[in-house]
Amino acid sequence: MRFSSTPRGARLARRLVAKRLEQWGCSPESEAYQSMVSIAGELCANAVRHGHVPGRDFRVCLTATDAVLCIEVTDTRGERRPKPRSNPYDAENGRGLLIVGMLADRWAVVAHPPGHPGKTVRAEVHTQPAASDANLPSQAPRQTGDEDT
Repeated sequence: MRFSSTPRGARLARRLVAKRLEQWGCSPESEAYQSMVSIAGELCANAVRHGHVPGRDFRVCLTATDAVLCIEVTDTRGERRPKPRSNPYDAENGRGLLIVGMLADRWAVVAHPPGHPGKTVRAEVHTQPAASDANLPSQAPRQTGDEDT
């Protein structure tokens, strides 16, 4: 799904991720749910703050299998590749990717091919199937978001 590259768009994207995870049967009390919602918040805020191009939206794609939750956040600023920074503990910003790195089992920045502006930041959280996750697909992934980049 596409969102306006504004703080409101980032909040709406985070709420969509939370809602979709619940619809898929992922318990809000689970570690995987809490990690994915936090990761979504950080990646969407970064897309708005560092990946904003006037008139361009950012995109969120959420997928799930019985073992992995994955979020991809795409913006149109491919020349601005994110990297973790170590800021003082009392700094008000600059630690988003450190948080993503701590919560995600795997994350990466994927550059788009020449002629396709932007980048995608992808993060995965592994889940353990449980009775409350019975609605998560067992083979084919479910997706939220557009297929094209």
